[in-house]
Amino acid sequence: MAMPHIATTKGGDWLINDVEPGHVFTPEMLGDDQRLIRRTAAQFLEQELAPTVDELEKKNWTLLRTLIRRCGELGLLGTDIPDEFGGVGLDRVTAVVVAEALGSAASFAGAFGAQTGLAIMPILWFGTREQQRKYLPPLVSGELIGAYCLSESGSGSDALAAHARAVREPDGSWTLNGEKMWITNGGLADLFIVFAKVDGEQFSAFLVERGFPGVSSGKEEHKMGLHGSSTTPLILQDAKVPAANLLGEIGRGHKIAFSVLDYGRFKLAGFCSGGARCAIGEAASYAVGRRQFGQPIAGFGAIRHKLAEMTVREYGVESMLYRTAGLIDQAIGDSGGDALARAFEEFAAEASLLKVEGSEMVDFVLDENIQIHGGNGFVRDYPAERRYRDARVNRIFEGTNEINRLLVPGILLKRAAKGDLPLIAAARKLQESVTNVEPSAGRPLTDDPMSGVRQNVAGLKKAALMILGLAVQTFGDRLQHEQEVLMLSSDIIRETFLSESAMLRADEALRSRSRASATAGGRDDESGALHRDAAAVLTHDAALRAEVAARTALAAMTTGDTLRTMLAALRRFLKVAPTDTIAARRRIADVVVAKKGYPF
Repeated sequence: MAMPHIATTKGGDWLINDVEPGHVFTPEMLGDDQRLIRRTAAQFLEQELAPTVDELEKKNWTLLRTLIRRCGELGLLGTDIPDEFGGVGLDRVTAVVVAEALGSAASFAGAFGAQTGLAIMPILWFGTREQQRKYLPPLVSGELIGAYCLSESGSGSDALAAHARAVREPDGSWTLNGEKMWITNGGLADLFIVFAKVDGEQFSAFLVERGFPGVSSGKEEHKMGLHGSSTTPLILQDAKVPAANLLGEIGRGHKIAFSVLDYGRFKLAGFCSGGARCAIGEAASYAVGRRQFGQPIAGFGAIRHKLAEMTVREYGVESMLYRTAGLIDQAIGDSGGDALARAFEEFAAEASLLKVEGSEMVDFVLDENIQIHGGNGFVRDYPAERRYRDARVNRIFEGTNEINRLLVPGILLKRAAKGDLPLIAAARKLQESVTNVEPSAGRPLTDDPMSGVRQNVAGLKKAALMILGLAVQTFGDRLQHEQEVLMLSSDIIRETFLSESAMLRADEALRSRSRASATAGGRDDESGALHRDAAAVLTHDAALRAEVAARTALAAMTTGDTLRTMLAALRRFLKVAPTDTIAARRRIADVVVAKKGYPF
């Protein structure tokens, strides 16, 4: 299916402007090529990868290398890589499709993500033509395994505080010293993207081959989860690196590091989405087969509530994910190279929102999967236990969720300060309306079945603008030190993006079903109503969560009459539409149980 017309390609613009249904990409818009690649990836998972999980957990890296090479043969490593470097030359939507398909095999997904995102993308975006020709084809084919080496024992989130040093030798080559930590694919990688400071000051990136003198891997880490993924230190002891293997410009390593992390966060949400979908099917199947008190536990309201909530949260992440992929692809157009990096920089805030929501959603889903399995979920005889352990790291790597929460308002406010996003002006206009507004006469009655959802989303946008604008006004240059308020603001922004994405997807689903129904001369089918139920539950609960966050933030910034005025405005903004979420969840659970899986 063709990409829909997207009205804007500016990151964060959705916070201050309305977006029309049909102007975002949704999973229902996938084309034939994308569906074919999804089937290919799903067949690889089922037939070749799933039977090897236990062997991979024994740290059989020869097998892991074989599986990565097999992905190369199937075209899965290069879905969005130009064909001149051996890729398939498709788009970011396709990359999401593959990530989702492999997401249930978390250890392999970690190795796959390090290869496709953290190793390939820096060279594609910032490498010279010679570096691209030398390294990209074997990385895309799986002949070479790659790894990304940014963190150190004393510089995880504070990556620019790295101590690894690079010294230029008289012949132009480089000598690197230092130790990098927690390197995914560390025990088997052939090529490392290494960040070090030239002369201890200029943060830069280098392409370091395992065979270079002075390069070695440390011992495998003993991890809580991801036992089928290699994680080691990288040790550089007077490592000799040719002059031609400087990646990008001296002193511009931060540009490479952060651009690639934006891509990694985006892809991580795809893996989380796929993992959640698998767990929902696993939980539903178990609930149908497990009998207690003379009936399947799938018939109990408490279990059905869990299955529905798992589904609704995944629906929201999936909606955010494909919407963002569509935005990025629209921004890139037919360009490549630098345009790819610029597009991910443009949507850095959305990538961070996805990383936080995706990783916390899948943690919730996998925890509920354990709960539905009961005692069986706590033992290794069932995959629920492994999935739970494997997912915990998602909230840590690619930047902790705390760091990503802080990044979102920072990115948006920097753009506002540069004039790229009229955020402050919109916040001021809203604040003026807060102090001059007449008492609300209530909401007009309407027959629109999505009116309540739209009301919730509109209120969330106003609440997000009010809190962020008031934070700037209250703290000024000190705002960066008010991390509690920044994180509350970020959570409200996240609930807004989540809710609007679900609303727009449900709107488009209803419109599409209505058109198809009219053409067939029949009535709208039940699938459109299911989208509406998911969006209604999600936006209802998101608005309630956002109200708590906003009230907490307001109390930290204002007092007295000002606080009372702001709280009154907040109540008007988030006057949540009455919704029977119990009935909506029951309808969703009916379909999940009937299909024994995620229904969308």
